[in-house]
Amino acid sequence: MNGLLGALLPAVPLVAGLAGLLLPPASRVATGAAGSARGAAGSSPGPAGGAAARGEGPARPVAIGLGVAGAAGALAVALALLVGLDGPTETSTTWLELGGLTITLGVRLDGAAALVAVAVAAVALAVQVYSVGYLRSGPADDGEVDHRYPPYAAQISLFTAAMLTVVVAGDLVMLLVGWEVMGICSYLLIAHDRRLPEAPAAAMKAFLVTRVGDVGFLLGIALLGVSAGSFRIADVLAHSHSTTTLTAACLLLLAGVAGKSAQFPLHTWLPDAMAGPTPISALIHAATMVAAGVYALTRLWPLFAASPTALVVLGVMASVTLLLGAFAATAQDDLKRVLAWSTVSQLGYMTGALAVGSPPAALFHLLTHAAFKALLFLAAGVVIHALGTASMSRMGGLRRSMPVTFWCTLVGLGALAGVPPLAGFWSKDGVLAVAQTAALDGTGPAPGWVAWLVWLAGLLGVVVTAWYATRLLLRVFFGELRDPLLHPHDPPAVLRWPVLLLTVPSALLGLAAFWPAFADRLFTPATADAAGTSASASASAGELVHLGPALLLPTVLLLVGAGLAWAGWRGDPAADPARALGPLGSLFAAGFRLDDLQQTLVVRPVRALARLARTADLVVVDGAVEGTGRGARGLGGGLAQLHRAALPRAAAGVLAGALLLGLAAIVIGGLT
Repeated sequence: MNGLLGALLPAVPLVAGLAGLLLPPASRVATGAAGSARGAAGSSPGPAGGAAARGEGPARPVAIGLGVAGAAGALAVALALLVGLDGPTETSTTWLELGGLTITLGVRLDGAAALVAVAVAAVALAVQVYSVGYLRSGPADDGEVDHRYPPYAAQISLFTAAMLTVVVAGDLVMLLVGWEVMGICSYLLIAHDRRLPEAPAAAMKAFLVTRVGDVGFLLGIALLGVSAGSFRIADVLAHSHSTTTLTAACLLLLAGVAGKSAQFPLHTWLPDAMAGPTPISALIHAATMVAAGVYALTRLWPLFAASPTALVVLGVMASVTLLLGAFAATAQDDLKRVLAWSTVSQLGYMTGALAVGSPPAALFHLLTHAAFKALLFLAAGVVIHALGTASMSRMGGLRRSMPVTFWCTLVGLGALAGVPPLAGFWSKDGVLAVAQTAALDGTGPAPGWVAWLVWLAGLLGVVVTAWYATRLLLRVFFGELRDPLLHPHDPPAVLRWPVLLLTVPSALLGLAAFWPAFADRLFTPATADAAGTSASASASAGELVHLGPALLLPTVLLLVGAGLAWAGWRGDPAADPARALGPLGSLFAAGFRLDDLQQTLVVRPVRALARLARTADLVVVDGAVEGTGRGARGLGGGLAQLHRAALPRAAAGVLAGALLLGLAAIVIGGLT
């Protein structure tokens, strides 16, 4: 039964997505002399403004139903699986046998898989419901219909199915399929609004950057499968790989993780992905695509635990990512880009926990981050939907006109910064505690200096996170509205309820760590190898929550960061606290100009090489082929001209040729 539920988990949204792709796009509506579909600002369709009156036809309601049903079905299956799963369950069937290599399709379920599946399905359901209202109209709630809603809803369902495939995959080939389908769906969803010139470019950038990492991921999977003689994850973990093979495979897998989970240096696609619709930002940045890399690392953790070199690379990558994302978030003016860079930073905490040997701490932070980051993005979408702008420099004082959004955002930012007792406080403290233990006691599979690096970077990240979270709260919700042309208001019910419901786990999910069964579930994939025996880890289930003096330092650092931002804002509420950064502000706002560096070192040389190859193909290859043809045609034309000569000239030519042949015969005969 558990195996059947595991197969149904991605199958339900997959069927809904494939069915949704068969629906035609909703038709556009032309109103007024200009043929615009936009009505008066702030108006909403009346009784005659239903789907048929707006020209939507049946496609949109069916798409909504399929999308919501797929996400709800996946959530129901995930909850049933979570309740009924007593221990790890695995089913597998042989798909292909190529020589001595067996390719299987299988499902592996454990407590962590069930918990992550619940988080994925819950966020997907919230996004589907939220999208019903968000894509119904423009920022002014003017009743404009997004005629591409049916493929949009179908692509969300396919995206959800792909992530759930990664979650339940029992073999590396099946995991790779879900991994790649997510990449395709992310490209389509980021580029959904074709009217924005930056959307297609951002989608292409996300696709290409993640594909760079996926090449390494594919090679790593191939290397492990060939070494073990099977792609089944249990067989790969149980096989005794050579040190060289193991190190090379783990480093190649880290390349794919760096792309999908936006780790340095392949993180640059994620802030630009904000060109997509805000619900898609919530889906990608919370529980799906960026979480896939972290989850894949936990599934393959025994391999990395046996490769200190890979853990050193992971620890350095995590520390740089953590601080880079945090500092970049301090100077952003776009509301969504602040949250995007904060996602980069929080992913650094997760991979940092893995580097110091604690997959449970990484999974715990993954779950809490899924809740509060989805909440923050949807709340940001509410603000953008109401105001028609994402620029914080135009906002201010919204707590009075948007009280529901204010309190929900306050909970989300508190969880992000680690304010006790919100969810993010417990999970972030778990990461810092295991890093501190590994640094001070020398425990964990990585060298001690890696643990020190992760711990110190995490502590500094607490200060910076509190600073930019406080800045965002003050700039958006306190002071006075800086643009009098804006007319803020709280959202309609279809936007409000997903935000309110996500507030609950953002506030309370961290308390679940005090429940022993919850901690035991998180430890299942991290501390058990294929045979079910214990693998090395630096924590135990009882240490998922750390109560003691170690909590004081992060709490003090949190107060320092928030106090610095408040003091800067208090001195001049109309000014941006980021001005205190001085010349560093522009550097942080540009993400340390790593995009420019990539353009100089990678993009421009590749384009120059492509132009050179194109020129060589046109001039050398095509030139040789076409030149041969032209030469043959010219020679044929010349011969044709000779054959078309007049009779007297032709006779003279024949006689001259005969004379020459005769003379040649006489000369040759005389010489012999």
